[in-house]
Amino acid sequence: MKSIENVKLTKGLFYNSQKKGNDVILALDIDRLLAPYYEAANLPPKKRSYGGWEEREIRGHSLGHWLSAAAAMYETTGDKALLERIDRAVQELATIQDDVGYVGGVKRAHFDEMFSGEFQVGHFNIAGTWVPWYNLHKLFAGLIDVHQLTGHSLALTVVTKLADWAKKGTDQLTDDQFQRMLICEHGGMNEAMADLYTLTGHKDYLQLAIRFCHWAVLEPLANGIDELEGKHANTQIPKVIGAAKLFEITGDDTYRAIAEFFWRQVTNDRSYIIGGNSNSEHFGPANKETLGVETAETCNTYNMLKLTEHLFRWNRSSQLMDYYEKALYNHILASQDPDSGMKTYFVSLQPGHFKVYSSLEESFWCCFGTGLENPARYTRTIYDRDDRHIYVNLFMASEIHLKDLQVQIRQETNFPETDRTKLTFVKADGVSIKLHIRVPEWVAGPVTARINGKETFSESGADYLTIEREWQKGDEIEVHLPMELRIYEAKDDSHKVGIMYGPIVLAGTFGKDHFPETDIVPNHLSLHNHPLIDVPTLVATKKTPDQWIHPVEGRSLTFRTAAIGQPGNVQITLIPFYALHHERYTVYWNLMSEVEYEAFKARKEVESDQLQARTVDAVQPGEQQPEVEHQLKANHSETGYLNIMQKRWRDSRGEDGFFSYVMKVKPNQQMSLFVTYYGGDHGLFVDGKWCDRSFRILIDDEVIKEEQLLGKNPGETLDVYYPIPLALTEGKEEVVVTFASKEGTVAGGVYGVRMLCN
Repeated sequence: MKSIENVKLTKGLFYNSQKKGNDVILALDIDRLLAPYYEAANLPPKKRSYGGWEEREIRGHSLGHWLSAAAAMYETTGDKALLERIDRAVQELATIQDDVGYVGGVKRAHFDEMFSGEFQVGHFNIAGTWVPWYNLHKLFAGLIDVHQLTGHSLALTVVTKLADWAKKGTDQLTDDQFQRMLICEHGGMNEAMADLYTLTGHKDYLQLAIRFCHWAVLEPLANGIDELEGKHANTQIPKVIGAAKLFEITGDDTYRAIAEFFWRQVTNDRSYIIGGNSNSEHFGPANKETLGVETAETCNTYNMLKLTEHLFRWNRSSQLMDYYEKALYNHILASQDPDSGMKTYFVSLQPGHFKVYSSLEESFWCCFGTGLENPARYTRTIYDRDDRHIYVNLFMASEIHLKDLQVQIRQETNFPETDRTKLTFVKADGVSIKLHIRVPEWVAGPVTARINGKETFSESGADYLTIEREWQKGDEIEVHLPMELRIYEAKDDSHKVGIMYGPIVLAGTFGKDHFPETDIVPNHLSLHNHPLIDVPTLVATKKTPDQWIHPVEGRSLTFRTAAIGQPGNVQITLIPFYALHHERYTVYWNLMSEVEYEAFKARKEVESDQLQARTVDAVQPGEQQPEVEHQLKANHSETGYLNIMQKRWRDSRGEDGFFSYVMKVKPNQQMSLFVTYYGGDHGLFVDGKWCDRSFRILIDDEVIKEEQLLGKNPGETLDVYYPIPLALTEGKEEVVVTFASKEGTVAGGVYGVRMLCN
């Protein structure tokens, strides 16, 4: 969706973020981004490639993102330095492109193997390499964006030659072979081919767009069936964007049904308070807000905003823009470090954690790529137009120039620091326009608009406040959007809440206690097990947050709670999540009344006392002294620390793998083994092969349980009792407890072992 005519940001929150994003785009070296393309064509690169993902099988994808980002940024800023670099990149690609039309960061041989119909395929690997169509889609999208947004004719020539090569190659596949190929993540290839059809009118591209629709995923959606649980989230969203585009081209309502049903399921049932979705990159069960350090992959929200733009074209509903605004402010804006311009992969919603950012030289994750694009896309939905109907969707300092009507409108605001915005007709000469001003779902009272300080309009339950008149130069509309503090209640737990002010998510600030040396790192996973801190429970009345949260005088959008954090009567400072960087935070809180909190404490104390009273022996895996004292023996065994559990673990891997402890028992009494696992554990890649967590638990070499961890409770502790046959402890004061793996499996991880007396 191309942004409407000449929308520019003016000084303010998003302008500053856009400027920093522009700096990062300009800081990247085109020759280094092009290196994988030269190497894939067996040509010497001019410079070495970047690190991280640009040194792996997905190398080359970042250039496509860069082209899209640079083209969109040029369109909105007019920065000529961007245009010069875009032109050189396209010229280089045209030079590298081979005689059959192929150019890419992946060697063509992998595609040739696919086109033979004889290929091995998995969800992220096909024909011996990692997601080649996904990778190539970024180049398709980048070249298409360059042509559409800058008018670059050579970009269209290069991308149509590439599309002709793709069409000729895939024509060799039967429909069954093609659908089998689509098992592997392939980005938005259906969207790219639909775009090319729109640009050229060549029906071959429309045919290929339709073939690139993955019906194993799309057909249930078309029938209103939600089978998203367990699926890799960002693999699916681009498929649905392509379906939306095909509806706009073909008018086939099947595609519309897919897009609308998917959007509802994700935004209503599978999204967090910040508008992001997924945990560890996958969709979980509906209406579950599982917290963790790998929540809210940023790519997903980039793509959900793209999908929302399509739906808004079909139905100008303020509810669509409510989601868009929430995700834009609280995830996308929050995902860029305002100091360095670096980007997040995941946005951690684990209480007490922190954001982790990319590095400029060594990261180049998928979310770094979409993160390059995000600041260039801020202008896309501030306004929308249908002939003489102008929609004001977002309250953002900006200007729009409607050339054909000879109208220019300026929006001046410090929103969300203020609850007001002003629209001024900088240029107009009696032109008739119907102005539609969005009425958000979060407003705390009627939205009003006052024209030239005199005539006042007020909404009356509609999605938009509509004003129609013949506008003159100098006309001003002052809009009031009343905001208030409100409590967001999680879908899976009424005590799990967030705190919002209008559309803005507020985060509790917790400083740099036990903070890493730097949170800008090459590997986005490297800090995910950094130790957490304890976060207080809020003890207050849910229905009246304004009674225990108060603004801090002299500091905009800064609040402080009363001394309601327990234990310890802690006061907490709250600021917008988008403004919080380089320190620990909490977005989700446990909120209880005094009665509930006292009952909660008492219950925990009783449970702890009861467990302690029944404990005959206990060992903490992975800790030296407890394991020495319990005569640890192990083979093919490893240990580590998981911050969510705030404990160390031990496992064993593969054939002959085991670990064992000598533990005390009470002779002639019924005993149980009490084992603690992480509820999200379900498998592990070991030496590149997927291994189930399937293992045996033995007492003195006798198997008492064949166990398998299925990962059904991510973010939670999983405690399991195993009754021990009396015959195995009869006449004994100690036994050997063993966890054993076999070929292709992992035993554990085990986070705690207790011997209990029944």
